[in-house]
Amino acid sequence: MSIKDITIVITSFKSEKKIRNCLNSIDGQYEVINVENSHNQDYKRKIEEEFKNVKCILTGENFGYGKANNIGLKEVKTKYALILNPDTELSPDALEGFANLANEKKDFAIIGPGIVESKNSLPSEEKVRLVKSVKGYAMFLNLSEFEDIGFFDENIFFFLEEIDLCKRLIRKNKKIYLSTHIKVYHEGGLSHDSSFNYQMELSRNWHWMWSTFYYNKKYKGFLLSLIIIMPKLFSSIFKFFLFFMLSNKEKKEIYHQRFSGLINSIFGKSSWYRPKI
Repeated sequence: MSIKDITIVITSFKSEKKIRNCLNSIDGQYEVINVENSHNQDYKRKIEEEFKNVKCILTGENFGYGKANNIGLKEVKTKYALILNPDTELSPDALEGFANLANEKKDFAIIGPGIVESKNSLPSEEKVRLVKSVKGYAMFLNLSEFEDIGFFDENIFFFLEEIDLCKRLIRKNKKIYLSTHIKVYHEGGLSHDSSFNYQMELSRNWHWMWSTFYYNKKYKGFLLSLIIIMPKLFSSIFKFFLFFMLSNKEKKEIYHQRFSGLINSIFGKSSWYRPKI
Protein backbone atom coordinates (compact mmCIF):
# COMPACT_ATOMS: atom_id res chain seq x y z
CA MET A 1 0.00 0.00 0.00
CA SER A 2 1.32 3.45 -0.91
CA ILE A 3 0.63 6.99 0.24
CA LYS A 4 -1.61 7.39 -2.80
CA ASP A 5 -4.01 4.75 -1.42
CA ILE A 6 -5.09 6.76 1.65
CA THR A 7 -6.98 10.04 2.04
CA ILE A 8 -7.61 11.58 5.47
CA VAL A 9 -10.99 13.23 6.18
CA ILE A 10 -11.41 15.65 9.10
CA THR A 11 -14.70 17.37 9.95
CA SER A 12 -14.28 20.59 11.94
CA PHE A 13 -16.34 23.32 13.60
CA LYS A 14 -14.74 26.21 15.48
CA SER A 15 -11.54 24.11 15.57
CA GLU A 16 -8.99 26.65 14.33
CA LYS A 17 -6.57 26.00 17.21
CA LYS A 18 -7.03 22.28 17.79
CA ILE A 19 -6.88 21.14 14.18
CA ARG A 20 -3.33 22.43 13.66
CA ASN A 21 -1.94 19.89 16.13
CA CYS A 22 -3.80 17.18 14.25
CA LEU A 23 -2.57 18.33 10.83
CA ASN A 24 1.00 18.69 12.09
CA SER A 25 0.93 15.02 13.12
CA ILE A 26 0.11 13.92 9.55
CA ASP A 27 2.88 13.35 7.01
CA GLY A 28 2.54 16.15 4.44
CA GLN A 29 2.60 13.63 1.59
CA TYR A 30 -0.90 12.39 2.49
CA GLU A 31 -3.92 14.13 0.99
CA VAL A 32 -6.24 15.62 3.61
CA ILE A 33 -9.83 16.78 3.10
CA ASN A 34 -10.99 19.13 5.85
CA VAL A 35 -14.76 19.68 5.85
CA GLU A 36 -15.41 22.86 7.84
CA ASN A 37 -19.01 23.24 9.09
CA SER A 38 -19.23 26.97 8.33
CA HIS A 39 -18.75 29.60 5.61
CA ASN A 40 -15.49 30.87 7.15
CA GLN A 41 -13.44 31.83 4.07
CA ASP A 42 -10.62 33.18 6.26
CA TYR A 43 -10.27 29.79 7.94
CA LYS A 44 -10.15 28.01 4.57
CA ARG A 45 -7.50 30.41 3.23
CA LYS A 46 -5.24 30.10 6.27
CA ILE A 47 -5.45 26.29 6.51
CA GLU A 48 -4.77 25.75 2.81
CA GLU A 49 -1.86 28.21 2.86
CA GLU A 50 -0.31 26.66 5.96
CA PHE A 51 -0.85 23.02 4.95
CA LYS A 52 -0.31 22.43 1.23
CA ASN A 53 -1.67 18.87 1.41
CA VAL A 54 -5.07 20.04 2.75
CA LYS A 55 -8.16 20.78 0.68
CA CYS A 56 -10.72 22.65 2.81
CA ILE A 57 -14.42 22.36 1.90
CA LEU A 58 -16.79 24.90 3.48
CA THR A 59 -20.31 23.54 3.99
CA GLY A 60 -21.86 27.00 4.42
CA GLU A 61 -23.64 25.93 7.62
CA ASN A 62 -23.26 23.51 10.53
CA PHE A 63 -24.26 20.10 9.17
CA GLY A 64 -22.89 18.12 12.11
CA TYR A 65 -20.50 15.18 12.15
CA GLY A 66 -22.09 12.56 9.93
CA LYS A 67 -23.30 14.66 7.01
CA ALA A 68 -20.05 16.65 6.86
CA ASN A 69 -18.00 13.44 6.88
CA ASN A 70 -20.17 12.13 4.05
CA ILE A 71 -19.34 15.26 2.03
CA GLY A 72 -15.64 14.59 2.54
CA LEU A 73 -15.87 10.85 1.84
CA LYS A 74 -17.65 11.49 -1.46
CA GLU A 75 -14.61 13.52 -2.56
CA VAL A 76 -12.16 10.70 -1.80
CA LYS A 77 -10.62 9.04 -4.87
CA THR A 78 -8.36 6.59 -3.04
CA LYS A 79 -9.08 3.02 -1.92
CA TYR A 80 -8.99 3.88 1.78
CA ALA A 81 -10.02 6.82 3.95
CA LEU A 82 -9.05 7.65 7.52
CA ILE A 83 -11.64 9.70 9.42
CA LEU A 84 -10.12 11.79 12.22
CA ASN A 85 -11.50 14.24 14.75
CA PRO A 86 -9.75 17.64 14.95
CA ASP A 87 -8.63 16.94 18.54
CA THR A 88 -6.67 13.82 17.58
CA GLU A 89 -2.96 13.39 16.89
CA LEU A 90 -1.41 10.47 15.05
CA SER A 91 1.53 8.63 16.52
CA PRO A 92 4.50 8.52 14.09
CA ASP A 93 3.73 4.97 12.97
CA ALA A 94 -0.09 5.09 13.07
CA LEU A 95 -0.64 5.31 9.32
CA GLU A 96 1.87 2.53 8.74
CA GLY A 97 -0.01 0.47 11.31
CA PHE A 98 -3.34 0.97 9.54
CA ALA A 99 -1.74 0.13 6.18
CA ASN A 100 -0.05 -3.03 7.46
CA LEU A 101 -3.23 -4.36 9.03
CA ALA A 102 -5.22 -3.49 5.90
CA ASN A 103 -2.78 -5.59 3.87
CA GLU A 104 -3.16 -8.45 6.32
CA LYS A 105 -6.97 -8.28 6.76
CA LYS A 106 -8.02 -7.49 3.23
CA ASP A 107 -11.71 -8.15 3.92
CA PHE A 108 -12.05 -5.42 6.56
CA ALA A 109 -14.63 -2.63 6.46
CA ILE A 110 -13.28 -0.53 9.35
CA ILE A 111 -10.12 -0.62 11.45
CA GLY A 112 -10.09 1.28 14.73
CA PRO A 113 -7.04 2.13 16.90
CA GLY A 114 -6.46 1.49 20.58
CA ILE A 115 -7.50 4.17 23.07
CA VAL A 116 -4.59 6.42 24.07
CA GLU A 117 -4.91 8.58 27.18
CA SER A 118 -1.51 10.25 26.87
CA LYS A 119 0.74 11.23 23.97
CA ASN A 120 3.62 9.58 25.85
CA SER A 121 1.93 6.17 26.11
CA LEU A 122 4.26 3.33 25.23
CA PRO A 123 3.26 0.96 22.41
CA SER A 124 1.33 -2.02 23.73
CA GLU A 125 1.62 -5.59 22.60
CA GLU A 126 -0.30 -5.86 19.36
CA LYS A 127 -3.74 -7.36 19.77
CA VAL A 128 -6.09 -7.45 16.80
CA ARG A 129 -9.65 -8.57 17.34
CA LEU A 130 -13.01 -8.45 15.63
CA VAL A 131 -15.42 -6.03 17.29
CA LYS A 132 -18.99 -4.84 16.77
CA SER A 133 -18.11 -1.14 16.78
CA VAL A 134 -15.23 1.33 17.13
CA LYS A 135 -14.98 4.91 18.39
CA GLY A 136 -15.68 7.61 15.81
CA TYR A 137 -12.61 9.76 16.50
CA ALA A 138 -10.41 7.58 14.24
CA MET A 139 -11.85 5.14 11.70
CA PHE A 140 -9.88 3.60 8.83
CA LEU A 141 -12.34 2.74 6.06
CA ASN A 142 -12.09 0.27 3.20
CA LEU A 143 -14.36 2.25 0.89
CA SER A 144 -15.37 -0.63 -1.38
CA GLU A 145 -17.15 -2.23 1.59
CA PHE A 146 -19.55 0.73 1.87
CA GLU A 147 -20.93 0.70 -1.66
CA ASP A 148 -24.06 -1.22 -0.67
CA ILE A 149 -24.81 0.50 2.66
CA GLY A 150 -23.60 4.09 2.24
CA PHE A 151 -21.83 6.06 4.94
CA PHE A 152 -23.28 7.95 7.93
CA ASP A 153 -27.01 8.41 8.61
CA GLU A 154 -27.48 12.12 7.91
CA ASN A 155 -30.55 12.34 10.16
CA ILE A 156 -28.12 12.18 13.10
CA PHE A 157 -26.42 15.51 13.76
CA PHE A 158 -24.13 14.23 16.51
CA PHE A 159 -23.72 11.14 18.74
CA LEU A 160 -24.18 7.45 17.88
CA GLU A 161 -23.62 7.96 14.16
CA GLU A 162 -20.55 5.72 14.18
CA ILE A 163 -22.40 3.09 16.25
CA ASP A 164 -25.22 3.16 13.72
CA LEU A 165 -22.77 2.81 10.82
CA CYS A 166 -21.02 -0.13 12.48
CA LYS A 167 -24.35 -1.84 13.20
CA ARG A 168 -25.33 -1.61 9.52
CA LEU A 169 -21.96 -3.12 8.56
CA ILE A 170 -22.31 -5.99 11.03
CA ARG A 171 -25.81 -6.72 9.73
CA LYS A 172 -24.24 -7.20 6.30
CA ASN A 173 -21.63 -9.57 7.80
CA LYS A 174 -18.81 -7.11 7.19
CA LYS A 175 -15.75 -7.08 9.44
CA ILE A 176 -14.64 -4.42 11.91
CA TYR A 177 -11.22 -4.78 13.55
CA LEU A 178 -9.61 -3.05 16.49
CA SER A 179 -5.83 -2.98 16.90
CA THR A 180 -4.42 -1.95 20.28
CA HIS A 181 -1.01 -1.42 18.66
CA ILE A 182 -2.15 1.50 16.47
CA LYS A 183 -1.95 4.69 18.51
CA VAL A 184 -4.10 7.78 17.91
CA TYR A 185 -4.16 10.28 20.77
CA HIS A 186 -7.61 11.80 21.38
CA GLU A 187 -8.36 14.63 23.79
CA GLY A 188 -12.09 13.98 23.65
CA GLY A 189 -14.81 16.64 23.43
CA LEU A 190 -12.23 19.39 22.91
CA SER A 191 -12.34 20.00 19.16
CA HIS A 192 -13.58 23.58 19.63
CA ASP A 193 -12.14 26.69 21.28
CA SER A 194 -12.65 26.68 25.07
CA SER A 195 -14.65 29.95 24.94
CA PHE A 196 -17.55 27.97 23.42
CA ASN A 197 -17.59 25.26 26.10
CA TYR A 198 -20.98 26.04 27.68
CA GLN A 199 -22.88 26.44 24.43
CA MET A 200 -21.30 23.24 23.12
CA GLU A 201 -22.26 21.48 26.36
CA LEU A 202 -25.89 22.50 25.83
CA SER A 203 -25.73 21.21 22.28
CA ARG A 204 -24.16 17.91 23.35
CA ASN A 205 -26.89 17.30 25.92
CA TRP A 206 -29.67 18.07 23.45
CA HIS A 207 -28.23 15.83 20.72
CA TRP A 208 -27.23 13.00 23.04
CA MET A 209 -30.85 12.61 24.08
CA TRP A 210 -32.23 13.12 20.56
CA SER A 211 -29.83 10.55 19.11
CA THR A 212 -30.42 8.05 21.92
CA PHE A 213 -34.14 7.81 21.17
CA TYR A 214 -33.68 7.98 17.39
CA TYR A 215 -31.11 5.18 17.39
CA ASN A 216 -33.20 2.92 19.61
CA LYS A 217 -36.36 3.58 17.58
CA LYS A 218 -34.49 2.76 14.37
CA TYR A 219 -33.59 -0.74 15.58
CA LYS A 220 -36.10 -1.57 18.33
CA GLY A 221 -39.27 0.26 17.36
CA PHE A 222 -41.12 3.17 18.97
CA LEU A 223 -42.76 1.53 21.99
CA LEU A 224 -39.70 -0.34 23.27
CA SER A 225 -37.57 2.76 22.76
CA LEU A 226 -40.05 4.81 24.76
CA ILE A 227 -39.74 2.35 27.64
CA ILE A 228 -35.93 2.44 27.41
CA ILE A 229 -35.67 6.24 27.57
CA MET A 230 -38.48 6.88 30.11
CA PRO A 231 -36.06 6.99 33.09
CA LYS A 232 -33.96 9.59 31.24
CA LEU A 233 -37.08 11.64 30.53
CA PHE A 234 -38.22 11.65 34.16
CA SER A 235 -34.67 12.35 35.34
CA SER A 236 -34.35 15.41 33.10
CA ILE A 237 -37.70 16.79 34.37
CA PHE A 238 -36.80 16.17 38.02
CA LYS A 239 -33.34 17.74 37.72
CA PHE A 240 -34.69 20.72 35.79
CA PHE A 241 -37.01 21.60 38.68
CA LEU A 242 -34.34 20.78 41.27
CA PHE A 243 -31.82 23.20 39.76
CA PHE A 244 -34.59 25.74 39.15
CA MET A 245 -35.31 25.73 42.90
CA LEU A 246 -31.58 25.91 43.65
CA SER A 247 -31.26 28.91 41.28
CA ASN A 248 -28.55 27.13 39.31
CA LYS A 249 -29.26 28.56 35.87
CA GLU A 250 -26.55 26.67 34.00
CA LYS A 251 -27.55 23.23 35.30
CA LYS A 252 -31.23 24.05 34.84
CA GLU A 253 -30.61 24.90 31.18
CA ILE A 254 -28.61 21.70 30.61
CA TYR A 255 -31.52 19.54 31.81
CA HIS A 256 -33.97 21.64 29.85
CA GLN A 257 -31.96 20.81 26.73
CA ARG A 258 -31.90 17.11 27.62
CA PHE A 259 -35.68 17.13 27.98
CA SER A 260 -36.10 19.11 24.75
CA GLY A 261 -33.87 16.76 22.78
CA LEU A 262 -35.84 13.73 23.93
CA ILE A 263 -39.25 15.28 23.30
CA ASN A 264 -38.25 16.42 19.81
CA SER A 265 -37.00 12.94 18.96
CA ILE A 266 -40.09 11.21 20.40
CA PHE A 267 -42.34 13.40 18.26
CA GLY A 268 -40.27 12.69 15.15
CA LYS A 269 -38.74 16.16 14.83
CA SER A 270 -35.40 16.56 13.08
CA SER A 271 -32.15 17.08 15.02
CA TRP A 272 -32.49 20.84 14.50
CA TYR A 273 -30.71 22.27 17.58
CA ARG A 274 -27.48 24.18 16.90
CA PRO A 275 -25.06 25.75 19.41
CA LYS A 276 -25.56 29.50 19.72
CA ILE A 277 -22.06 30.59 18.72
